[in-house]
Amino acid sequence: MALLHIVFGESSATALAAAFELDEQLKGDILYFEDDLSVGPLFILDTKDGQNARKQWWMQLAGIQPQPVAEGAPETQAPAAVAAVAEEGAGDQEKFRQLKALLKSAPEQEVYIWAGQNARDVCGYYWLVSQLYDFSGRIHIIYLNNLPFLNEKGSVFYPTHLHQILAKEFLKAKKLARPISLAEYELDGDEWSRMMNENGGIRLLEGGKKIKGEPATFYDKELVQQTTAEFQKASKVVGLVTGKLKYPVMDQFLGWRLKELIKQGKLESKGELKTIKDFEIKLPTE
Repeated sequence: MALLHIVFGESSATALAAAFELDEQLKGDILYFEDDLSVGPLFILDTKDGQNARKQWWMQLAGIQPQPVAEGAPETQAPAAVAAVAEEGAGDQEKFRQLKALLKSAPEQEVYIWAGQNARDVCGYYWLVSQLYDFSGRIHIIYLNNLPFLNEKGSVFYPTHLHQILAKEFLKAKKLARPISLAEYELDGDEWSRMMNENGGIRLLEGGKKIKGEPATFYDKELVQQTTAEFQKASKVVGLVTGKLKYPVMDQFLGWRLKELIKQGKLESKGELKTIKDFEIKLPTE
């Protein structure tokens, strides 16, 4: 049976698929999970209430306020933006249900989980491994932790994300695959429970697989520091902050933080508060 490869994010899936043309033995189906679990609420995410709370948070990030429906009134069609946001978590939950169904119906199915050295992939790994104990021996991990690869110029570099790796370099990475141990299922499952209970606003990778939770306000100071007395695009400020980070944080998260700072009166804005390309910000006038 063909391998099933699991990655986090569509860009990782695209990069891995390109390697299949170079190695028939690597070829298989790719399942990618879209939700970035390194940001936002995780509390009781293993329940419907937790999943709904996370969905509401994604809607808040997109600037979408839930509209109350009068009793007896027909439900209106959700805008495309709402559907896309809701898909982040709900779609992943459905994909996971399908994954478990496949593993139960096909005992010979082998799975490779690919993770780059970044918080999104590591948090995704913890989420998965906490729920796959029953399939131990068939689930493998390929963690590209501080490993050297060659770039297009033939120079050595240390990628943090799968999409940074050349197709031919995936063939080398495949050799790192190993079954997840029983001890890892227990310890990493406990780590996922800790992360859910800690419920930080953002999770940072400190090295290895060590994740540290921080409040959602963690980057607010940096955002204010990069803002000037003159109006400039919010996207420029976000770019200045992410450019200084070893592990980039998604623009949508930092855009949400800018909107929160505007609400608090710590920044002034002009333009429509949609995406970071739609509005400008500056420090408040004295």
